[in-house]
Amino acid sequence: MTISLSEFMHQLISNPPLLITVVLTLGVVLVNGWTDAPNAIATCVSTRSLSPKKAIIMAAIFNFFGVLVMTMVNATVAQTIYNMVDFGGDSKNSLIALCAALFAIVIWATAAWAFGIPTSESHALIAGVSGAAIALQGGFSGINGGEWIKVIYGLVLSTGLGFGLGYVAVRMIGLLFKKVDKRKSRPFFQYAQIAGGASMAFMHGAQDGQKFMGVFMLGIFLAEGKSDVTNFQIPIWLMILCSLVMALGTSIGGYRIIKTVGMGMVKMDPYQGFGADLAGAISLLMASVFGLPVSTTHTKTTAIMGVGASKRLSSVNWSVVKEMAAAWVLTFPGCGVVGFLMAYIFMRIF
Repeated sequence: MTISLSEFMHQLISNPPLLITVVLTLGVVLVNGWTDAPNAIATCVSTRSLSPKKAIIMAAIFNFFGVLVMTMVNATVAQTIYNMVDFGGDSKNSLIALCAALFAIVIWATAAWAFGIPTSESHALIAGVSGAAIALQGGFSGINGGEWIKVIYGLVLSTGLGFGLGYVAVRMIGLLFKKVDKRKSRPFFQYAQIAGGASMAFMHGAQDGQKFMGVFMLGIFLAEGKSDVTNFQIPIWLMILCSLVMALGTSIGGYRIIKTVGMGMVKMDPYQGFGADLAGAISLLMASVFGLPVSTTHTKTTAIMGVGASKRLSSVNWSVVKEMAAAWVLTFPGCGVVGFLMAYIFMRIF
């Protein structure tokens, strides 16, 4: 099942609940743009391989291609997010609960951004809608355990594989270019890092774009009074819309996160930045192929930690890592509780 752009525009004008849902969903996508998308381009900006403005334009373009290509090849991540929770039953209350979850996600992510902490918008999304579903269904029957377990698998994959590949990638690059003068190899790795940043942006679109489009489609169907849709097709106009809003978010507030991720944790040369991008992109590709919803933030930051650890553990600024780890740990229970409370309150007000 899908919806054309003309149908969507007609319903948007005639259906106020849909308009509210769309505004909140795009608000979450916008916040993702300034909290998650900058991770993809953080290293190529921090090593001065690319200016922030050019990096943002590149991220916007490759985010879109990531959304388009991966959705056409394998839309499993979108389906996983869509089916992770049960918003069935009364479509009105379901839509109110979903809007409450989206509102909670914006609050959580904005607070993290204010402190310059690259929290996972993906996990905030998952936690927020899960908390709202629990409030809606009055218990854990609102959670689809078979789909939710994929989040745990993705968390382990993004953390372990990101760190391990970051460590191995830089070691391999160091061995291959051991006899090459660093000054001579620097231009090559600056270009290579631009390619690496583009790959990360592509995979960010492939992962996060699908997550938010899955929620977007859920909101559309609930606003139409359809709470029993299990399969859907993502229209191209929605891919373009989400990509543009995500790019806008990156241009608004991305530099703060770029500074924390690309400069705060580890001081890197272009070849090390390329190693981190390569490790992150491979990890995200593997997760997308298997339909696991993983965090771009976790994947990229752990890859950078692996790069730093390949030199020595003291190369990593562990105080910054502790702040990020604390935000990661708190995201699931914190955003889940906020989503639950917002849904509980909203359903009684509206």
